[in-house]
Amino acid sequence: MQKVNVAGVAETEWRSAKGRFHTFGKELSVALGREPKSTDLFRRHPFDVMIARLPAGAVMCPYHAHSTQWEFYVVLSGHGTVREESGMTEIGPGDVFLFRPGEAHQITNSGTGDLVYYVIADNPLGEWCYYPDSKKWVVAGLGPRTVIKGPTGEYLDGEE
Repeated sequence: MQKVNVAGVAETEWRSAKGRFHTFGKELSVALGREPKSTDLFRRHPFDVMIARLPAGAVMCPYHAHSTQWEFYVVLSGHGTVREESGMTEIGPGDVFLFRPGEAHQITNSGTGDLVYYVIADNPLGEWCYYPDSKKWVVAGLGPRTVIKGPTGEYLDGEE
């Protein structure tokens, strides 16, 4: 058995250049030895777990849909809004929700304090994402957020 305590897992910060996208995350699966780029399923792990923390007013990332990845969310604290294909949905403590492959989504902290939630996702090989707002595609595994088709070559072009 592998074991870590959440308090001991380092929190990393990601912020876009203009600051619209801003999140802190604790990569629990990585802390347990997950090797994200491995094709060996024992090293890759069958799922990925992260605790995300969005400051007030922040957006997790651009509106996007995964090709083959499922994502399950558990809201721990704070309040936010989820943008999805049929509109906007308010979220808060105790809410759980799921996005299937192909379902575009985006999370925004619409509250006054931090929005904290678990993200539990499977780890399919050959995953790609589509960004409807900027009409670009990104393929995992080619490098960090590498755009392979679209009007621009930068991850945040057309998003901020």
